[in-house]
Amino acid sequence: MPLLLFSFLLHAYVGVRLLPGLSQWPVAQVMLGLVLLVSTALMPLGLTARRIMSQPLSDRVAWTGMLFMGLFSSLFVLTLLRDAALLLAMAVLAFAPDAFPFEAVASSSAALVPVAGLLMSLVGFFNARRTAAVVRVDVPIKDLPDALNGFSIAQISDIHVGPTIKHGYLQAIVHAVNRLQANVVAVTGDLVDGTVAELAHHVAPLAGLSSTHGTYFVTGNHEYYSGAHAWIVELQRLGIRVLMNEHVVLQHGEVHAQQALVLAGVADYSAGHFDVNHRSDPHAAMKGAPQAASVKVLLAHQPRSAAAAEQAGFDLQLSGHTHGGQFWPWNFFVRFQQPFTAGLNRLQNLWVYTSRGTGYWGPPKRFGAPSEITHLRLVRA
Repeated sequence: MPLLLFSFLLHAYVGVRLLPGLSQWPVAQVMLGLVLLVSTALMPLGLTARRIMSQPLSDRVAWTGMLFMGLFSSLFVLTLLRDAALLLAMAVLAFAPDAFPFEAVASSSAALVPVAGLLMSLVGFFNARRTAAVVRVDVPIKDLPDALNGFSIAQISDIHVGPTIKHGYLQAIVHAVNRLQANVVAVTGDLVDGTVAELAHHVAPLAGLSSTHGTYFVTGNHEYYSGAHAWIVELQRLGIRVLMNEHVVLQHGEVHAQQALVLAGVADYSAGHFDVNHRSDPHAAMKGAPQAASVKVLLAHQPRSAAAAEQAGFDLQLSGHTHGGQFWPWNFFVRFQQPFTAGLNRLQNLWVYTSRGTGYWGPPKRFGAPSEITHLRLVRA
C-alpha cells in the first residue's frame, strides 16, 4: 500500500500538470489519463511481481510493470522540465507581456511531453533488447613485456538475468563474446535477479564462454539479493572461476615471472553487510601475488573499490554497477554515488574501466547510455 500511494502521488502530479493542457485534444487527453491510471497500479506490481508464485504470470506482470515504469520515468522528468520552462516563460512575460502567448506555449508543451516520452521509451526499448555492441578499449601499461602486449580481456557486466532477460538474450551475448577470441573473459557482477532454482536454466549459456585462460566472475550487490552462496556454487558448476578476495596468476607466453599477469577479484563493495566473511578486500586479493608480475588486474563490481585497489598496487580495475545511468537523465546522477560513471579513467597509478553494463535492470530501456561488451587490450604505454 505505501508503494501504491507513492505511485499514485507521482502519477497525480503528471496528470494535474498535463491533462488540463490537452483540453483541445480530448482523445489524447482521455488516452493519457487512462495510461496514467493503468501505470499507477502496474508500476508497483512490476516491482513486487516476484511474490507471485506462478512463474509465467510473475514474468508477464513484471514485463508489463517495467514497461510502464520506463515510460512513466520519462513522462515525470519531462513534466518537471516543462514546469521549469513555464516558470521561466512567466518570468519573461512579467517584463515583456506581449513576448508570446503563454496559453499556446502551455498547451503545445503539454502535448509534446507524452509524445517525447513515448519516443524515448520506444528507442530505449530497442537499445535495451538488442545484443550489446562491442566497445574496444586500449589500456596503456608502462613497461609491458612483449608477451603481454595485446593481451585481451572480454568484459561483460550487469546482465541481470531475471524476469525480462532470459536464456536467449544471454546466449546471444555469449556468441558475441566468443567471436572476440579473448585471452580472458571477466564477468563483473550483477549477473542475476532471482534464485538458482528460478534461473539456472537461463544462466546455463555461460558455460559456453571460451577464451585462452578461462572465465572469471566476481559478485555484485544483486547476487546478494538473490542468494550469493548458491550462485557461487552454480557458477563453479558451470566451469566459471569465482574470485572471492583472491587471485590467480596467468602465465601468458614463456614461463617467466615478468610475463605473468595477476588477475584478482573481490566480493562486492557492500558484500560485508550480507556476510562478514565476504567483506570486500583488495589487499587480501593481492596477498601472495608475485611482485615481479608486469600487470595486476582487479575485478571489482563497484568503481568505489578503486581507492583500495590503487593502494593495494593494482594497475587496472574492471568494474560495472553504474549502467552508465542506463537512461537519461539518470546518467547525470551516478557520479554522486560512484567515483566513475563509465569508460576508462585514471586514479593516481590505477586505470579504472567502468562498463555501462551488458544488460539492464528494471525497465527494458536504454537511452543515452548504450549497453556494451567490452574488449580491452593491454598495450605498451
